[in-house]
Amino acid sequence: MATYKKRGHKPKTKAEKQAQIEEQSTTAEVFNTLDETASKTEAWVEKNQKIILGVVGAVAVCVLGYLAYQQWIQAPKEREAMNEMFQAQQYFENALTAPAKDSLYNLSLNGGEGKYGFLDIIDNYGGTNAGNLAKYYAGMAYLNLKDYQNAIDQLDDYDGDDEMTGPLAKGAIGDAFVQLNQEEEALKYYEEAASMRTNDITTPRFLLKAGITAMNLDRIDVALKHFKEITDSYPLSAEAANATLYAAKAEAMQ
Repeated sequence: MATYKKRGHKPKTKAEKQAQIEEQSTTAEVFNTLDETASKTEAWVEKNQKIILGVVGAVAVCVLGYLAYQQWIQAPKEREAMNEMFQAQQYFENALTAPAKDSLYNLSLNGGEGKYGFLDIIDNYGGTNAGNLAKYYAGMAYLNLKDYQNAIDQLDDYDGDDEMTGPLAKGAIGDAFVQLNQEEEALKYYEEAASMRTNDITTPRFLLKAGITAMNLDRIDVALKHFKEITDSYPLSAEAANATLYAAKAEAMQ
């Protein structure tokens, strides 16, 4: 059973006296070690003070430089790029519903009325959000123009981290590979598009395309897995009914 030592307790026995001496000695040794360490640290700091101040100064300059760059260079460049891209976006959006689609898609890519197209934005505003988004638009324009390789190149360069355009870009690459009769590649991109984000729009859409492509490749187990995921997880989606039909066809192929 542990005993409690009251403050100011005086050792009575020889053993207690020896223990107190050892305890005081250990405490003194610890403080001496701390004092030595502190002295060495102070000496090292004093010796290397110029280097330390130089490093701190360099870090401060880098931080201030970055903040200044973001405020005075990058931010105005972002605004300028978005303004320049407005006309190209108008051409692209009009092409979605207009009868003469090809001419509008070409204008969106190459520009018109003295304004930049998406390709100009990519070339002149690389590193901006607008320049990145222009790759998405350019890829989709090329896909609609049936220029599949350029569509793949632009969409593959697009860095889409939002809920919709990221999966749509990957899925569009899959569409391009289907048109190039490269269904193995298409399947890979459809599966990637389906798994990038979990939502009721892009996920069942690309699961269905992945399932159909897997059927065409005679990979029935893979096809059934994708169709089942749609009917189990997205029963209210527009793709659910088609998934049921394709699943029945896939089972008949086994």
